[in-house]
Amino acid sequence: MHSATEHNPAVVPVPARLARRPRDRHQRVVPWFVGYVDGQPDHRLVRPGGIRDAVRFGLCFLCGDHLGTYQTFIVGPMCVTNRVSAEPPAHKDCAQYAAQACPFLTHPHMRRRDNLPENTVAPDGTMDPRNPGVCVTWTTRSWAKKPGRQLFSFGDPTEVTWWREGRPATYREALDALVSGLEVLKAEADKDHDPERAHASLAEQYERALSYLPGNTA
Repeated sequence: MHSATEHNPAVVPVPARLARRPRDRHQRVVPWFVGYVDGQPDHRLVRPGGIRDAVRFGLCFLCGDHLGTYQTFIVGPMCVTNRVSAEPPAHKDCAQYAAQACPFLTHPHMRRRDNLPENTVAPDGTMDPRNPGVCVTWTTRSWAKKPGRQLFSFGDPTEVTWWREGRPATYREALDALVSGLEVLKAEADKDHDPERAHASLAEQYERALSYLPGNTA
């Protein structure tokens, strides 16, 4: 049985840098990137210039402090296959706190609300609207912003952790989520101008992703 700390976001220790952030009316930490609507934080929104400023000044997307050599992306299983994220990286402790405390990341049955404010711009890239039920923190020393797009490719990891419901995910849970994300990527490969090449590349990416499942050695 998992401990209360793994299941209850209220008792997950808040990293010092995030602890300095303001709280919303539910007493949840408001990450640095969050946009505001009518004076209230909306955790679904990135504030104007948030992605640009994080990249330009080398800031943690979650706490807003400067990043070091090792930087961590918090992504869905699909991103483990294609190694692309729509958000810049964070400190490892900030990312792992989010994996244990963010309501959307810790509740597999939670769905994205579609009542976004007018003029909201969708993120670049292929977005899976479902909640995959599992999230991943991918720590690396190398990443790059894709030219002309708000997308980030990340290099080989120094550490990969898988999470479900605020606790470490099992091998089976991680594998099921990875397979689910693969179906979305296959649908995108079907649309490529060279589907055969796209599917071959995807198969290679997927085999590589399998090596990062819990308990495997990359």
